[in-house]
Amino acid sequence: MFRNLTRVAFRNLWRNKSLSTINILGLAVGMAAAMLIGLWVQNEFSYDSFYKKADRTYLLYTRADYNGATDAWPRVSSLMAPQLKKDYPEVDDAVRFRRVYFLLTEGEKHINIEGDFADSGFLQVFDLPLLQGDAKTALTSPRGIVLTEHVAKNLFGNEVAMGKMVRIDSTDYFKVTGVLKDLPGNTEFTFQYLLPWSYIDKLGWLKDERWTYANITTYVTLKPGVSRAAFDAKLGHILKPYIPATPEFAHREIFAQPITRTHLYSKVENGRLTGGLITMVRLFMVIGIFILLIACINFMNLSTARSEKRAKEVGIRKVVGALKSSLITQFIGESILLALLSFFLALGIVQLSIKPFNQLIDGRLELDWTNPYFWLASLAFVLFTGLVAGSYPAFYLSSFRPVTVLKGAFKKAGALVTPRKVLVVLQFSFAVILIICTIVVERQLDYGRHRQVGYEQSGLVFTFVQGDVLSHYDAIKRDLLNSGAALSVTKLYSPITTVWNETTNLSWPGSTEADKKRFFNDYESDADFVRTTGAKLLAGRDIDLKTYPTDSTALLLNEAAVKMMRLNDPIGATVRNENGVDCHVVGVIGDFIIESPYNKISPMIVQGLSTGYPVVHFRLNPANSFADDLDKAGKIFKQYNPQYPFEYYFVDEFYNNKFKAQQQQGTLGLLFAGLSIFISCLGLFGLASYMAETRTREIGIRKVLGASVAGIAGLMARDFIKLVLIAVVIASPIAWYVMSHWLQTFDYRVRLDGWIFLSAGALAILIALATVSYQAVKAGLSNPVHSLRSD
Repeated sequence: MFRNLTRVAFRNLWRNKSLSTINILGLAVGMAAAMLIGLWVQNEFSYDSFYKKADRTYLLYTRADYNGATDAWPRVSSLMAPQLKKDYPEVDDAVRFRRVYFLLTEGEKHINIEGDFADSGFLQVFDLPLLQGDAKTALTSPRGIVLTEHVAKNLFGNEVAMGKMVRIDSTDYFKVTGVLKDLPGNTEFTFQYLLPWSYIDKLGWLKDERWTYANITTYVTLKPGVSRAAFDAKLGHILKPYIPATPEFAHREIFAQPITRTHLYSKVENGRLTGGLITMVRLFMVIGIFILLIACINFMNLSTARSEKRAKEVGIRKVVGALKSSLITQFIGESILLALLSFFLALGIVQLSIKPFNQLIDGRLELDWTNPYFWLASLAFVLFTGLVAGSYPAFYLSSFRPVTVLKGAFKKAGALVTPRKVLVVLQFSFAVILIICTIVVERQLDYGRHRQVGYEQSGLVFTFVQGDVLSHYDAIKRDLLNSGAALSVTKLYSPITTVWNETTNLSWPGSTEADKKRFFNDYESDADFVRTTGAKLLAGRDIDLKTYPTDSTALLLNEAAVKMMRLNDPIGATVRNENGVDCHVVGVIGDFIIESPYNKISPMIVQGLSTGYPVVHFRLNPANSFADDLDKAGKIFKQYNPQYPFEYYFVDEFYNNKFKAQQQQGTLGLLFAGLSIFISCLGLFGLASYMAETRTREIGIRKVLGASVAGIAGLMARDFIKLVLIAVVIASPIAWYVMSHWLQTFDYRVRLDGWIFLSAGALAILIALATVSYQAVKAGLSNPVHSLRSD
């Protein structure tokens, strides 16, 4: 029986080669798109879930009042981890983690890359595969370093790295105590080497650490059987004995977040992690389902369109005793067979497109051909697609009455037009929704990219302070200016595009207790902040520690800070900082964007403190080419800091990197919206082709009676255009509802103008018209003699 059903299925496919090709191609493209989205979604859900202790390992967060709201961030005091291991028996281990940039040197090889300090138990909590060394001892030595595989190869070539010496910066030597396999793509960790936590104590970076500080990433592993809820309940009280009972810290508490959720859930609302990337993942899951449904609708439409040719087959089978259930089984089997053929074609499409797709999403997705779960999932995917695509045609075709169809009284139009119209409308509704959403997302991204940042990014460069740069800063600045490579130079505490520090507990004349809870973005500068960055000076002057030694207590305020502090005349106002030092305001600068262009600009201060500045900014001289300026600057930095490479970053490029993930998501949306239109039009083309074939005699009669080619083409296209118009009417309010809610998540956003919906509708109609016009014109040009010969 199976052999007979298979033979019939292939015979039907071969008899209708053009429609079968369209069916298989449309279903294959839909399945390939769904598979690519599925691979990406699975990868996002797999982040940091592959560790043996992943199900009981958590990242600690601090929750506190922040500018009138409750905020949370993934850092706690460095004193937390030792206290947890000492006083909390339910804790299996607690490890601290802190990012650092050091220059690694071996002989004449220098690598300036990102690493991290980590407690000795880090590699036991996170069992990343070690190629050399022991996870239990790799970070116990105070002068041991663990390298990733490619760093070890860059430093030592093909030699065994274990036991070799590496110089950190230009001061200390460390022995390689472990070599890690390169980090997988589905982890939040990005380090290239690990250093023991004890080295921080040697450097004295945390000598003034307090419980009120919350700046160290800390992971905790609970013992088996310990619930997160019970642990969180105890964590809520851990700070009380150690922090002052002031309004600033009254509501501060600690809570744990599973490491398997940190990648997807990073958005904070009222102190809770409620969203983040998970929103985009869910959106693309819906898009994947939409695309697959569009492909399945193609199959349904084209299968029911061929119903007249298969009606007699159904009638004869019923006359000779075939049950309805056996006919349903036959048609479902045919659709599953077609889904299987489409799946193998889809595998080829995925294999060919996965490399450029990885480049687009900056990922490492791959098809795991050797994994039995992959083939089980593939089988389920084929069966699901075949059942969804073949369910309606199977029940529809098996319902024909043999007496009716064998008498030739089978209706060609009236009984078929309604379900097919519904499916076409549904198909194009999905496509139009995707088009509108893609246009809105792209406009919002474009708005963020082109919003005025408030300072001059072009020609602004920064470099991180390393080695002897700080001790020779005055000479470096002098030579940069005298050589004509730079117009101005300033030292800052962080890059202009990033906030590394915030301050609170400020007071000023007229301030309240509530004001002390306000957080300010905190920059520090030595001089020429305004001139170098190109920020707008609205009142007063810039900070200049060399000209005005008292500027060590000077402040610049941005407009948002002046407004929040309610200062009518800010110049000369006294502001007491969190250390109790009275500072004086010397200038007011315009607001500028630091982090996201979609969010409100936060209050900001620029302090004139004379402490260490880890970032040097300088403005290139536009009279020369940037390449010449940077060549001169590189020689100057090399002269005073010969052990370190001169590494620089353009501020505009650094800022634009903020949009990388959003740009990728926008491009993905555009790609899949295009695929949905392609699949819809593929089905529309096949449907138009078949309808032209079935209306051959009607067209012949119309031509004999004097109908023009344009009239016949318009007649055939009109029905399809009406369906697309209905789809636009249905899709527009749905897309408006979805996008209006999405845009509400941004403080600064574009408007949902009517032209967006009109453009999407016009585009869908034009594409549909172009798709059916070929078959419509071809039918109009046909010779009526051939179609009417039998009459």
